[in-house]
Amino acid sequence: MTTPSRKKSAPARPALPPSPARRRVLLVDDHPFMRAGLAQLIDRQPDLTVCCEAGNPAEALQALAKGKPDLVLTDLTMPGRSGLEFVKDLLATESSLAILVVSMHDEIVYAERAIRAGARGYIMKEAGGEALLGAIRQVLGGAVYVSPRMSARIMEGLAARRPRGSSSPIEKLSDREFEVFQLIGQGKSTRDIAEQLHLSPKTVDVHRSHIKEKLELKDATSLIRHAVRWVETQQTGS
Repeated sequence: MTTPSRKKSAPARPALPPSPARRRVLLVDDHPFMRAGLAQLIDRQPDLTVCCEAGNPAEALQALAKGKPDLVLTDLTMPGRSGLEFVKDLLATESSLAILVVSMHDEIVYAERAIRAGARGYIMKEAGGEALLGAIRQVLGGAVYVSPRMSARIMEGLAARRPRGSSSPIEKLSDREFEVFQLIGQGKSTRDIAEQLHLSPKTVDVHRSHIKEKLELKDATSLIRHAVRWVETQQTGS
């Protein structure tokens, strides 16, 4: 009597490791085309995804609670709120939030201010996609990101090796004075600046006075001329 042959069971397949969760990114930029390009770049990555988008700071603060992002990727110049103040607003809402600023503005002027405001990184838009992805991952990993050029500049400043007079006079301004200076350069009146920054006209005048002293400008006309020229150079990148 023959015994029925037993079917050999297939060897068990090794369990596949769970796929890592994709880190969530909130995009904040007032240009829809820029957001679309960034979203496409980020969503192609296996470890990153765009959870929500916003066109201004007010929308971003609303999206923050809904999207629960791991990182906010934000422009610095947007309508309705100063970029530096927006960074502070985000951290007041979520103190552990990782923020990476991506901007067209020269990092020499803006990067240190953004880091002091609480951002964990600053990268210029001209750096390109691969550099941006590297910056995002570096910030999500808990590190601070600035370009090698900016890093060297910061280290030189800490080592006190920078020769006197080499820094821009604009660096002498406080963040609030810097905002007022920018708005003067955009042709805003004292009343306009007061309304935009939620200050009294008298406070704006005090800031104007301090700016003139720090930049060694003799009168209001010189201040306006200097501010307009500075804003124009930032827009042209020269």
